[in-house]
Amino acid sequence: MTILYTLVARGSVVLAEFSGTPTNASTIARQILEKIPGNNDMNVSYSQDRHIFHVKRTDGLTVLCMADDVAGRRIPFAFLEDIHQRFVRTYGRAVLSAQAYGMNDEFSRVLSQQMEYYSNDPNADRINRLKSEMGQVRTVMIENIDKVLDRGDRLELLVDKTATMQTNTLRFRKQTRRFRSAVWWRNVKLTIALILLILIIAYVVLAFVCHGPTLPTCI
Repeated sequence: MTILYTLVARGSVVLAEFSGTPTNASTIARQILEKIPGNNDMNVSYSQDRHIFHVKRTDGLTVLCMADDVAGRRIPFAFLEDIHQRFVRTYGRAVLSAQAYGMNDEFSRVLSQQMEYYSNDPNADRINRLKSEMGQVRTVMIENIDKVLDRGDRLELLVDKTATMQTNTLRFRKQTRRFRSAVWWRNVKLTIALILLILIIAYVVLAFVCHGPTLPTCI
């Protein structure tokens, strides 16, 4: 038998327990309850000879089991999760104020049945393996969604950069047109000034040759 002993406790107060074989597991389990540090949720395992004590604590409720060392961790912790859900679903908030062994008469039978199931029924491991695979699929889906979202952010950033480049291009084109217009007008002004200068020089020369500004000898 894989799982040999189980208890459910609030802090160090044992609410229900069941042992499938005569052992000192109950004594060791209480020592573990006294020594578990803090009040945080946890999944931990402690070795004792050829057995492993697996502990799951969630929201102040501790579920503990002793299993053969060859059982690994997947089946015992799946069993603990199942027991935790059944216990909370059955007793709800009564767990918070229950006396020691207050649920033992009724719930010890549930512990016995589920210990037998997880220890001997092959379907238990198949179901847990399926749940594990589904969890991995969800993880992959979440990772893929995160990648898509991240790629979306990069696309938005690329669009922003493209829009910025387009704006800069339009601004550059406008500045280029203004510059070309300014250069053209400057060339026109220079051409007019040069023509006027040539006309003035020609007039001065003619006035000198024709002996006066009215050009008396040339008219």
